[in-house]
Amino acid sequence: MLTIEKGLPDPLDARTSPFSSGHQLVLSSANTPPPPADYDPIDHLNTLFSHPSTLASVSPIARSLDSHLDSLDAEIADLVTTQSATNANSLARISAARTDLSELFDNIDTVRERAMKTEEAITAMTADIKKLDSTKRNLTLSMTMLKRLQMLTTAFEQLKANTRMRQYRECSSLLAAVLELMAHFRSYRSISQIATLSRNVADLKAELLEQVCEDFEMAFVKNEVALRKVMLMEACHVIDALGDTAKQRIVNWYCNTQLREYRQVFRGNDEAGSLDNISRRYAWFKRMLKVYDEEHAGIFPPSWKVNEVLANNYCDGTKDDFKGILQRAVRKEGGQSLDVNLLLSALQETLDFELYLERRFSADARISIGTMSSDDDRLTTFGKAISEAFEPYLSLWVDAQDKALSQMIPKYRNQPLRPPDSSDEDFNPSSSVLPSSIELFHFYRRIFAQCAKLSTGSKLLDLSKIFAKYLDVFADSVLSSYLTPPDRASSLKAEEIAIVLNTADYCHTTTSQLEEKIKSRIDKPLDEKIDFESQSDNFLAVVNKVTATLARRIEIALEPAWREMRNCPWARMESVGDQSGYVGVLLEKLKSSASEVMDVIGKDVWRRAFCDRVVDTVVAGFLTSLVACRPIGGVGAEQMLLDAYVIKKALEEIITLRKHSEEPIQPPQTYLKHVTRTFAKLDSLLKTLQVSTSPSEGIVQAYLIHIADSNPANFKKVLDLKGIRKVEQPTFVELFKVHVPAYDGLVENSSVMAGISIGNLTTVVSAGGTGTPTGGGGGERGSTIGGFENLSAVLAAGVDTLRQEGENAGGLGRLFRRDVSGGLRFGRGEKEKEKEKEGGQTAG
Repeated sequence: MLTIEKGLPDPLDARTSPFSSGHQLVLSSANTPPPPADYDPIDHLNTLFSHPSTLASVSPIARSLDSHLDSLDAEIADLVTTQSATNANSLARISAARTDLSELFDNIDTVRERAMKTEEAITAMTADIKKLDSTKRNLTLSMTMLKRLQMLTTAFEQLKANTRMRQYRECSSLLAAVLELMAHFRSYRSISQIATLSRNVADLKAELLEQVCEDFEMAFVKNEVALRKVMLMEACHVIDALGDTAKQRIVNWYCNTQLREYRQVFRGNDEAGSLDNISRRYAWFKRMLKVYDEEHAGIFPPSWKVNEVLANNYCDGTKDDFKGILQRAVRKEGGQSLDVNLLLSALQETLDFELYLERRFSADARISIGTMSSDDDRLTTFGKAISEAFEPYLSLWVDAQDKALSQMIPKYRNQPLRPPDSSDEDFNPSSSVLPSSIELFHFYRRIFAQCAKLSTGSKLLDLSKIFAKYLDVFADSVLSSYLTPPDRASSLKAEEIAIVLNTADYCHTTTSQLEEKIKSRIDKPLDEKIDFESQSDNFLAVVNKVTATLARRIEIALEPAWREMRNCPWARMESVGDQSGYVGVLLEKLKSSASEVMDVIGKDVWRRAFCDRVVDTVVAGFLTSLVACRPIGGVGAEQMLLDAYVIKKALEEIITLRKHSEEPIQPPQTYLKHVTRTFAKLDSLLKTLQVSTSPSEGIVQAYLIHIADSNPANFKKVLDLKGIRKVEQPTFVELFKVHVPAYDGLVENSSVMAGISIGNLTTVVSAGGTGTPTGGGGGERGSTIGGFENLSAVLAAGVDTLRQEGENAGGLGRLFRRDVSGGLRFGRGEKEKEKEKEGGQTAG
């Protein structure tokens, strides 16, 4: 491409003439970039010679082009020369590499040929040595086999001689040697002499076995066991050498001989073989074991475990006998059920006998059949050895356990909470439980272990259902009976109620353990049907009843304080002072009553549950009294808010109350959060009530900010508590509806306001002075105490009261008579009360 040297005009620039004097066009090939892909020389020439006046520069441009072409040709020639030289060098290097590779392959072939020649030379030199080694090895083997053959022949002849003389001590050692030597000649049986010797050894073994068996029979038939005891013991060593088959023959013969009389007596006689005489069967075998220990145990080697094999044979035969007896008994009675008492008696004796055998023959026998320890999971030698025959009839046994449990429950219901003979030193209310609960689960453990020995299938499932049934009965009929009716619960001491709590907790924990134990023993397809969750929940329900009963005691103790609160003139209060008078009474009663209960509760979890209920009870009582105190002025609401704060601080401390605590106890943070959360709802109502109704927007905005409720009906309740007349309330409600859209996050029905009902409820003051809400929702007040979530039920059941007292004597009646003309007219507004107050001062 044409390039313009610095200082020269661009020929492409039409405004500058490239042919001015002093200017020279230069073409350079060095570092010249390639032309663009769309380069057109015609366009370029037209640009350079765009005017006739530019034709004078044709010659200089042509010379420049020629010079540029010459330089390009020279450069191309240099490049071609360089490339040619480079290609020649590459070909030379490749040729040299091929030559080197050829020489390397030749060297490898030479080395391989030399290695093969060396190996052939070494093989030729060591051939004679290998031949000599093979000859030596064959000679050594031949000498060894000849020596063994000589030893075998000698031992065989000695064994024959000792067999004829019944020298069993020598026979046992010689027989072991013969058999061991004969094992070396198994591969040489193709040799006739070796084959003959092998047959002779086998014949001698058979002869020796028959001879030993004959000696055993003669000794037992002629009652010469004691005289021939040494010979028989030595003969057992011979049997050991003859192998397991011979040993099994002798042991089976011995067991059949010993059990022959038993089978004749108990199978051939219906009376002796009946279930009534089952104890005779077991007594007979125990005598047999005693005879074995005294007379026969020294004959057989301990490794044979002849007594255990004898017991297994006895159990197998006895089990078959019982199966036949039970089947015949069912057919004889025309399909009717067997005598349950007889069946249970026989089954119990059988289980006891199996336990006897287990203790006798197991290396680490279990302590008792009624335990639920890890020992029950071990494999047992005699588990179900005989009792398996009773399994098809186990439903009768299960029904009997049902009947036994039904007879136990009435006795448990009549037992006192605290044994009359227990002393104060031995009695610990925080850990004591009802003895009946321990007895019940001990009974469960015992019959569960028995049933698991007999059946781990459907019968165990049926038994678990009975367990569940009577756990429910125990919770409902025994534990709950101490808490109902309320009169009975109120007559109990705190430590006695704590016993019910501890028992319910113990039953809840043990029920879960029982469920896991049954699941671990029952057959896998049935373990999913084992579920005691309902029973565990039942015991937790008893715990809740106990905490509710204890909280009810706190409620009763606080009733005088609430009554005093309801007697205060909250509508006419002019200033906020210290805590109100009723608060001191309330705190004193609260701490004394709560401390008494906290000392008898053993676990922290139940102390926390009790304190939670007390918090809910106090807040519910405060709300109940608050509704009964209407109308409530702004100053009165502010005083209530101060009182609520003092009560809240006291409630935060009750969880730490202990009479005998040595170290200070800090209340848990979760409990403090619960108290704060519970009182926050009460505080929101009191903060709303302390706002004046004039102007109207104040009470509306306070309600929407603190209570955050969009329900007009609930807002009317606040107006009722403030004492706004019914005719004035629609104005406030309309204003309330106008302001609601401006507030986000409002709920449709606040939990606090939903529980307040100010309809036709009244408070009937009994002769004793305690206020009992009636009308409206009805129901028993004490039974509805719970968390704040139950507050609506508590209040709807009758918390709203009209402070009306007729002719009550004392200051309380005078106070109410004075209030009739003053603060108990619910239809008055704040302005009317101020006018009446000014009118009274003028009259004065």
